[in-house]
Amino acid sequence: MRIEYDIKLGFKDVMIRPKRSTLKSRSEVNLEREFKFLHSPKIWKGIPVMAANMDTVGTFEMAQALSNEGLFTAIHKHYTIEEWRSFLSFVSSNIYSSIAVSTGISQKDSEKLKNIISNFPDLQFICIDVANGYSEHFANYVKETRTKYPDKVIIAGNVVTGEMVEELLLSGADIVKVGIGPGSVCTTRVKTGVGYPQLSAIIECADAAHGLGGQIISDGGCTSPGDVAKAFGAGADFVMLGGMLSGHDESGGEIIEKNGASFKRFYGMSSETAMKKHVGGVANYRASEGKTVEVLYKGNVDSTLQDILGGLRSTCTYVGASRLKELTKRTTFIRVNEQENRVYNT
Repeated sequence: MRIEYDIKLGFKDVMIRPKRSTLKSRSEVNLEREFKFLHSPKIWKGIPVMAANMDTVGTFEMAQALSNEGLFTAIHKHYTIEEWRSFLSFVSSNIYSSIAVSTGISQKDSEKLKNIISNFPDLQFICIDVANGYSEHFANYVKETRTKYPDKVIIAGNVVTGEMVEELLLSGADIVKVGIGPGSVCTTRVKTGVGYPQLSAIIECADAAHGLGGQIISDGGCTSPGDVAKAFGAGADFVMLGGMLSGHDESGGEIIEKNGASFKRFYGMSSETAMKKHVGGVANYRASEGKTVEVLYKGNVDSTLQDILGGLRSTCTYVGASRLKELTKRTTFIRVNEQENRVYNT
């Protein structure tokens, strides 16, 4: 046993210090990024905000809405091949650069991925997603996937430390997903005692990834547009959102009416709800590590996207970053004990 005494920080522990800026308007800020990848020869250009591969967020409907704005969606892994065919038959051909097909690491997952890719070879991104990316088996699966799909962009995670980011990149991943326990409907930290404050995880993992020519996704922990800006400021190349994109028309699921208000169900993919739905229940050797909540119905996702992207542009103007790419170089974090005046918060 050992103890690390240096402080690890989450989004709530810091704010971004403003700096002199020559920008006259938020409209001057360019949020698009262009990425070349460590292994795949493909080049991606867009706004690097992602919908998480949860079945109440990473839906085909969400992908359609986000792609129209240049954003990205990691499609959840529970769609059938027939549902994929139906979706791809009516969308424009540029959707392929805006979505990832998600997979687990079981034999069944591997066979399903092969079926999807063989039927839709224009799909460019594969998201290999597990809760715990620290196993040797996971790294080996990434290697095997790279061998099978040498030209695809491979996303792999989740991890929170630099050495494992390096391991996954060297195993064949192009992008590593960073985050253990920060999500709004994740209970991993409570059930296991394992985790890492998200801001520090981003800083450490981005440094490791960029040293090798890879990228990272900050996955989880954002509750406001300011948190998204902090994630980019800390060095994240992409920011993945779950709870912030839940509760919309595009989020899947039915609207629930309760006490005169409308809600939508939102749950973690390791929750009892998700496991009952997809695998028949919680296996007798494990515990549920997710919550099920009802979030207030938010209508169309467009207004939420405007809020997120507008906040991000505003951050850039406060620190003088004309492009999102410049934000991390212009960011100085200050430690704080409070974030906002909450006197009128309910």
